Amino acid sequence: MLAACGLDRLVGDPRWCLHPVVVMGWWITALRRLAEAWAGDAPGKLRLAGSLITLLLVGGSGLAGWGLEQLLRQQLATRGPVAAGLSLAALTIALASALAGRSLEQAVQQVLHVLPPDSVQVVQNPNAQNTKAPASLIAARQALAWVVGRDTNGLDRSEILRGSAETASENAVDGLFAPLFWMLVGAGIGSLNPALPGPLALAWSFKAASTLDSMLGYRRGRLRWLGTAGARLDDLLVWLPCRLVALSLPVAAGHPGRCGALLAAALRDGAADPSPNAGVSQAAYAHVAGVQLGGSNRYGGQIRNKPLLAKGLPPADAVAVQRILELNRRLETLWLATAGTMAAMVSFITKTLS
Repeated sequence: MLAACGLDRLVGDPRWCLHPVVVMGWWITALRRLAEAWAGDAPGKLRLAGSLITLLLVGGSGLAGWGLEQLLRQQLATRGPVAAGLSLAALTIALASALAGRSLEQAVQQVLHVLPPDSVQVVQNPNAQNTKAPASLIAARQALAWVVGRDTNGLDRSEILRGSAETASENAVDGLFAPLFWMLVGAGIGSLNPALPGPLALAWSFKAASTLDSMLGYRRGRLRWLGTAGARLDDLLVWLPCRLVALSLPVAAGHPGRCGALLAAALRDGAADPSPNAGVSQAAYAHVAGVQLGGSNRYGGQIRNKPLLAKGLPPADAVAVQRILELNRRLETLWLATAGTMAAMVSFITKTLS
């Protein structure tokens, strides 16, 4: 798992390599077509179909990870050192595919790279034509559109920076710490009984639920019912990792004495957000990084007002976005160090008692 986290930070998600999430996306698209052809516009049938899709995709992904774990375990036990090394390498690559630390950081850094300097300001106007804005601002809007769900056309520099800070915080939980949490849980289960599902099985199961939420979890049209099961499962699986991030983030920032207070602040500010996790994760980073997040966003031409997080603090700037990315790196290291220490302690105690 340490090697997988290192590989994710070193390589990320190469576009030339077939990614498990892409395969999950193919299955979701195919199953959605079948479901809509059968259910039509009937809410009850769409909910049932969505539940079946969720069961098939999450269960199938978990079984695929579990089967690969068992296969590689047999290779390690019965084959020579070369086969064992190849098996460990394959498991490392598979585990790294569930993490998105580097890909998130690259996407956010790309926005900052093309963003125009402070001297270039364009008033936010959703109806404005991109051709009237500086080329660098157009590029920043396009880069941000890859990682956020809101409309980016017409955003000015300050709103682009806010969007970058919010996606760097929210997607850190969804794309890095939640799969890492379930990977650690799987490692614990696998260490107790190697025949049970381990880190890859749980990590791929989570990625399946997360992919379902990102593709079907929208409150519009048929997806209002078809995507309910996947969205609710994703909310459930992210709930605890999100709060653990909010609790441990002050430690990564060098303020361990403020863990309780900042967790309470994140829960308070994030409570008004429609999502049980997005507001809490963004609020945690807002308080620790010292910036105000939240406000009005436009989705599909419709304005949605979200709660202000860490209200009264300065707006996000490029330095604050970089600070959030650095917090992600530090927190990942902290989680791995803590898990390693706990594993060493359990191993020591077990050997001592035996």
